[in-house]
Amino acid sequence: MSRHRLLATAVAALVVAAAAVGCGDGGRGPSSRGGGTVTLLTHDSFAASKDVLADFTARTGYRVELLQPGDAGVVVNEAILRRGRPVADALYGVDNTFLTRALAADLFAAGTAPDPDLAPGTPTDPQRRVVAVDRGDVCVVYDRTWFGHDGRPPAPRSFADLADPRYRGLTVVEDAAASSPGFAFLLATIAEYGPDGWEDYWRSLRTNDVRVVEGWTQAYLQDFTAGGGPGDRPIVVSYGSSPPADVVGAVPPRSESRVGVVEPTCFRQHEFAGVLAGADDPEAARALVAFLVSRRFQEDLPLQMYVSPVVAGARVPPVFARWAVVPAEPLRLADAEIDAGRDEWIRRWTDLVVR
Repeated sequence: MSRHRLLATAVAALVVAAAAVGCGDGGRGPSSRGGGTVTLLTHDSFAASKDVLADFTARTGYRVELLQPGDAGVVVNEAILRRGRPVADALYGVDNTFLTRALAADLFAAGTAPDPDLAPGTPTDPQRRVVAVDRGDVCVVYDRTWFGHDGRPPAPRSFADLADPRYRGLTVVEDAAASSPGFAFLLATIAEYGPDGWEDYWRSLRTNDVRVVEGWTQAYLQDFTAGGGPGDRPIVVSYGSSPPADVVGAVPPRSESRVGVVEPTCFRQHEFAGVLAGADDPEAARALVAFLVSRRFQEDLPLQMYVSPVVAGARVPPVFARWAVVPAEPLRLADAEIDAGRDEWIRRWTDLVVR
C-alpha cells in the first residue's frame, strides 16, 4: 500500500502536524529526556495523530522526524540508493509488492524487528528484519448512487463486468508503472486470470474504454463520480477502506457510505517496517519500530491511513468496522513471484495498455 491512501486532502493537515511534532528543534542530538531524534523514512501518505507521536516521545525521549520522498516505490528506491549509509534510522511502508526487492538489497538489520502477537494470517520474517504493521486491500470500488436507475446497469460484481459493453467508458484505473494501487490491480488480474490470460483481459478493458491516469489522487478525487471532484467515471481502483473514508469527515455529514466494493477483485497488501542497516541510532530505530506495532499506534491506524491493524486484539473504530470491506478470500501472489515477474509484467502492460 504505499501509499496511495484515502482521504488525501483530509489527512494532509495531520501529516503536517505529525511532521511538526517529529522535527522539534532539528538535529540528532540528545533531548531533555536523554533521547534525541529518530528519523523515519516513509511514504508520503503516512499520518498519525499528534498525541500518538507525542506519546512515543514521552515514553522514549526520542522525537520522530519524518522523511517522505514519495510513494512506497520511491521510498524503497531511495533506501536502496543509500543502503549502508541510510538517510534515516528506520523505514515504514514497504509493502509485499516491493518487500523481496528490499530484502534482497539487505536494507534492514537482521534480528532487530520486534516479535509481537500478530493476527492470524499476518506474514512474518524468520530473520526478524521487518515486521508487518498494517493490512489493506486494493479493490475495484464503485459509486453506489450512480448504478441501477435511469436505464443504467446494476453495480459491477466481478472483473468480467468491467469488460462488459454495458460498462463501457465507466472505469478509471491507475498506471501500473507509476502507482502502487495501479500495480496491485495489475497483480490482481494476473492472480485472477493467470500468466496466460491477464493480457487478454486487459485488451478487453482497453476495448471497453478504460481510462488510465497517473495515480490514485487523480483517479479517485478527480475522475471518480463519488470522489468530490468533477468526475465522470463511477468505477475506480481504490481500497476496501474507501467506504468508511467516504463517511468520515463528509461535508455535509452522512451516515451511509456512497461507495461500494467489488469484493472478488480485492488484492491483499501488508506494509512492513524495520531498522535500516547502518542506522545512526539503531537503538532509537528499534524503539520506533516496536512502537509501530504497539496497541497505541495500531488503534490509531484505521482513521489515519485507512488500513487495518495487524496486532492481535487491536480495536478499530465503529465507523471503520461498519463500512470497511475485508474480503474473506483476497487475491494474492507469492512475494517471490511478484519479484520475479514485476519488471516484465509492467513492460508488457505498458506496451499493451498505454502505448
